[in-house]
Amino acid sequence: MHAALWVSKTGLSAQDKALTTISNNLANVNTTGFKRDRAVFEDLLYQTKRQPGGQTSQNTELPSGLQLGTGVRVVGTQKEFTQGNLQVTEQPLDVAVNGRGFLKILLPDGTVGYTRDGQLQLNSEGVVVNSSGFPLEPQIQVPDNTTSVTIAKDGTVTATVAGDVATQTGLGNITIADFINPAGLEAVGGNLFKETNASGAPLDGTPGLDGFGALEQGMVEGSNVEVVEELVNMITTQRAYEMNSKVVSTADGMLQYISSNL
Repeated sequence: MHAALWVSKTGLSAQDKALTTISNNLANVNTTGFKRDRAVFEDLLYQTKRQPGGQTSQNTELPSGLQLGTGVRVVGTQKEFTQGNLQVTEQPLDVAVNGRGFLKILLPDGTVGYTRDGQLQLNSEGVVVNSSGFPLEPQIQVPDNTTSVTIAKDGTVTATVAGDVATQTGLGNITIADFINPAGLEAVGGNLFKETNASGAPLDGTPGLDGFGALEQGMVEGSNVEVVEELVNMITTQRAYEMNSKVVSTADGMLQYISSNL
């Protein structure tokens, strides 16, 4: 079998995975706090016919050698944690992290998830939760007679209670976490990430201090997907797919010629 068929087959498979990554980015262009992925490629093993630097005589050596590649594959997808645009919503429980860090969410299994999605709401008990109903960690509970909630840049949450507008009642503090390698976090869906060995242990801190991002009330962070960039990447991927398809057709034509004329 012609080796070019197998090489081009790996190219078709890799470009197909790259297109899947691009399509997921475009699908989440309006997802709050979404971070785009990029496909990471690597070339496969080489068949070395002549070793570079091999001796051709007692005093001479090969300058390059003969190495035949066996194709390409997608070795991973990398999250890009660049800042998305901050969008004003004027909703008192909406909060955006302006800088590094993640909001902490307590999951039903008792573990902690991390998110950049600050579209927070109240459940039936007045607990501040995300859109899936999972509470913040540490938990913040708003009294039922509250008229307004204020979230400071450092995460301090206070409330104005009906009948006592002169006094601000402290409800707690929102803390955030950061990671040495955010790209190593595991995306689990629902705008949530989980800690992995690659991400390192979470570093908890106060918003706005020690390099952590400040909290912005009444705002959310939009997706960091750039539509024009993704469309250009999609065109590039499509052309690469077409060229690999052309190689398959060319190799097939060469085999057809040999089989019909020899």
